[in-house]
Amino acid sequence: MIFAVDKPLKGRKAAEAARALTHAKDIDMINLTPATPLPDEHVLVAGGAGYVGSHVAWLLCRLGFRVTVLDDLSTGHRHAVPSCARFIHCDARDITQVSRAFAECSPTAVMNFAALSLVGDSYRDPLRYIAHNLAITLNLAKASAEIGVSSFLLSSTASIFGAEAPRPVAEDAPVRPDNPYGESKAMCERVLHWLDTTTGIRTAALRYFNASGALFSADLGEAHDPETHLIPIVIQAALRLRDGVDIFGDDYPTADGTCVRDYVHVLDLADAHVKALLALRTAGHLRYNVGSGRGYSVRDIVHAVERESGRHIPVRRRPRRNGDPSTLVACTDRIRSDLGWQPANSDLATIIRSAWRWHVDHPSGFNSPD
Repeated sequence: MIFAVDKPLKGRKAAEAARALTHAKDIDMINLTPATPLPDEHVLVAGGAGYVGSHVAWLLCRLGFRVTVLDDLSTGHRHAVPSCARFIHCDARDITQVSRAFAECSPTAVMNFAALSLVGDSYRDPLRYIAHNLAITLNLAKASAEIGVSSFLLSSTASIFGAEAPRPVAEDAPVRPDNPYGESKAMCERVLHWLDTTTGIRTAALRYFNASGALFSADLGEAHDPETHLIPIVIQAALRLRDGVDIFGDDYPTADGTCVRDYVHVLDLADAHVKALLALRTAGHLRYNVGSGRGYSVRDIVHAVERESGRHIPVRRRPRRNGDPSTLVACTDRIRSDLGWQPANSDLATIIRSAWRWHVDHPSGFNSPD
């Protein structure tokens, strides 16, 4: 097992990095709410080298929070970690490594993004998914309790609700996951319930829908291997990095027969995490759905990328996939009311434009040449 620590930049390099965050990326801060960290506030972001976690770590750094990223880089990218953050290379399934990391950085708050997250893959090896995701959350919770962190925030999922949940999906919908990935996250949420109840550590779980988009500066974005998310797949087809897009079922009870999903810009997700972190200073047991509240079909996504790219994208009709609901859209009334959050960047055109620029500039993800 690997345990290694990279120190954050210091001196002149740190100042240069801070100036870059302050000036060169102001465009990425449009529509995001300012926040002020407490003097001793230190956030550990587990899984902070992954897609959503790296954007949250970026925003925390941009706002002036002290940040440590913990990741084993099995699916994340070292280059996605903000230069102003400390990085600890650590397998969070190993409690010894986790305890050592917590002792090394002494966080006051924990955000957990570290997880296996592919629904289809979870059907093929359900016990692996449940064991992996639950072990990470348990280890982080145990280490949090041992050193006395004040708050713990879990990156959860709309998959905990299942295909039969009323639409749009509200927080009080029955938790009935119909895939092993959703089951693992539902179990992790129960860990948070008992962590909050028995230790006084205030907890929050954000159940988000389809994270999408990238920084408007194109400095950070989505890069999976293999890629399974619809928007980057369609963009890759437009860039001729793949020969077309598979549409799994076109006979659903929707306007054009293809599945409808709720897409939320990753910057709006990052903003929701910061707002939840601030709320955890005084309240616990927070559970929020995070989405745009609008649904777009698979064909809507294809047409939007065609408009942005000016290129025709070939599509292929395929049979339905197991477990795909026809429509999955969030009800976001609670987080809007409680935290004043708004999905300000989550209209489809803005999502596609930011994602398109990222993929054009980084066709091979973080392995693209500068």
